Amino acid sequence: MQGYIINFNRAKDEDLIVTVLTKNNILTLYRFYGARHSHINLGYKIDFESKSSIKSNIPQLRDVLHLANKWNTEHDRMFIWQAFIKLIFLHLKDVDDIHDFYFNLLDNCSEKWHTQNPKRVAIEAYIKLLEYEGRLHDEFICFNCEMSIEENPALIRGFLPAHEKCVWSETFERLQIEELFQTKNSLFINDKDIARLWKIMMEGL
Repeated sequence: MQGYIINFNRAKDEDLIVTVLTKNNILTLYRFYGARHSHINLGYKIDFESKSSIKSNIPQLRDVLHLANKWNTEHDRMFIWQAFIKLIFLHLKDVDDIHDFYFNLLDNCSEKWHTQNPKRVAIEAYIKLLEYEGRLHDEFICFNCEMSIEENPALIRGFLPAHEKCVWSETFERLQIEELFQTKNSLFINDKDIARLWKIMMEGL
């Protein structure tokens, strides 16, 4: 079975409680400490087995193999990946059974992470997630006053559009945001605005 480690917490001694996102489930597994265990980390894609245990009411995480990407050793890219993974975990933490959309989304991001600006990859993935969940507000109606936005929009958490005066926040170029929402492509957005979009995204999915 394959999955992404989206969270882990220390248990007694050096044991871990690990949350793994697979194609159809989010699994909570117990990882017993041992010298022969392979190293695991937040965001790693792993091949593993889930086995019932008489020592714990949580299944064991066993026979772990890290399915490494070449960018896993690049600190900056890995840091951004882990921040993105934390958001995914918080968004899905109360879910057990899921559609393979989320696993496939991470797979797709992982393939692009080394060759593209990772913040752009994450933002484009987030737009796909919003659309999949029916939360992409591409009609440009202000969430606050519920009036149409004719000028450049501001965006808040969840990429909700708003009038600048309604949220007192710096706006984005309307045509660029429309292009992003429609094509899921950030090509025409400059790096400064990508950094702003990333900061908004970090407020929560």
